[in-house]
Amino acid sequence: MTTVVSPPERLVILDGVTWETYERLLWEQGENCGKRFTYDEGVLEIMVLSTRHEEPNRTLALLVEVLAEETDIDLRRLGSTTFKREDLQKGFEPDSCFYIQHADAIRDRVEIDLAVDPPPDLSIEIDITSGSLDRFPIFAAVGIPEVWHFDGKRVAIFRLESGGYVEATNSLAFPLVTGEVLTLFLDESQKLRSTAWLRKVREWARSHA
Repeated sequence: MTTVVSPPERLVILDGVTWETYERLLWEQGENCGKRFTYDEGVLEIMVLSTRHEEPNRTLALLVEVLAEETDIDLRRLGSTTFKREDLQKGFEPDSCFYIQHADAIRDRVEIDLAVDPPPDLSIEIDITSGSLDRFPIFAAVGIPEVWHFDGKRVAIFRLESGGYVEATNSLAFPLVTGEVLTLFLDESQKLRSTAWLRKVREWARSHA
């Protein structure tokens, strides 16, 4: 067993955890427990979330919704829904996720089964904790086509290609959006009043629609 405790998150990584134990822990914790559980072939990460984690997560998720509204793109927001594939021995809770290209395909779904349903089209990944579990191989295994990754300094856009992720210049879901634009907006969200920031995002989206 390995335990890592470091700001800005409290993080525990356990080895040799069975799938049954992982599912039992999920059931015991229930929803809205303030933790993220990630499972990858016997390795379980439990992360207690902090403000430094959740603020950029919520800001980027809001940015997605504003961009979608202003460019008339339909989406379905699933937040940090738990996704599991027992056959792959992988389970995760994205920081935020969206169905965009496949919004219609899962519109009537109450529960998502990745064995038959498509994965989210876009996942937001906040990774500012040293020693955290690399979730990219998990995302790749289930086929998430796009990840926005924030490392505490910059936002990078990654696309799934040939079974792995490569950094891309622009977004698949929002082709005019680049990593530089996302980083700028995230940085400005810390400097501007929320209403001024929202106006700036909307004006940018309208001018690039």
